[in-house]
Amino acid sequence: ASGVPLMAFEGRGGGYQMLPQTHLSPVPLTAGEAAAVVIALASQPQMPYNTEGLSALNKMYAAMTPEQRAMADDAASRVWMRTDASAQRPPNAAVLDDALRRKVAVKIAYADADGNETRRLIEPMAFARTGGHWYCLAWCHLRGDGRWFRLDRVRRAWPTNTPCERRDLKDVFGEPPPDAMPATRALGTQG
Repeated sequence: ASGVPLMAFEGRGGGYQMLPQTHLSPVPLTAGEAAAVVIALASQPQMPYNTEGLSALNKMYAAMTPEQRAMADDAASRVWMRTDASAQRPPNAAVLDDALRRKVAVKIAYADADGNETRRLIEPMAFARTGGHWYCLAWCHLRGDGRWFRLDRVRRAWPTNTPCERRDLKDVFGEPPPDAMPATRALGTQG
């Protein structure tokens, strides 16, 4: 009814699926909603998937009328943030973003707090931000256990096509602290 092309699969386990090349219709946003997206992206330059976020922001702006863009820009310009100039996304972080999304292992060169570098194969499981730093929570093949890897200490990252084993995040890392929340759509509705 909405004009989105679907593919049907017959038989046991069948169903409907959108074609891979299908794009959803633009979502109408208010100026305040658009400003919130701008502010969220601008306030966290080190966040995972930041390149994709900026791409989505550009697409969103392109779909807005000039008046809507002006209103969103005006609202965003009235929020001041003091950011650290060095708070840029480490160049190897995009490899980890992609590996987490594709559920494949990554080879990394990692420097500890003393600058000693090791090379290891890891399976990214999650990202976390705490203490002013972003971390990749991953299964480390070198240690045979879960480890937190600070993103700014990943010196190099090489993608692989090796699938990650299915491991439960809570089994490997335990329960998150009560004040740590997953970045989900439901965050705005909790109360």
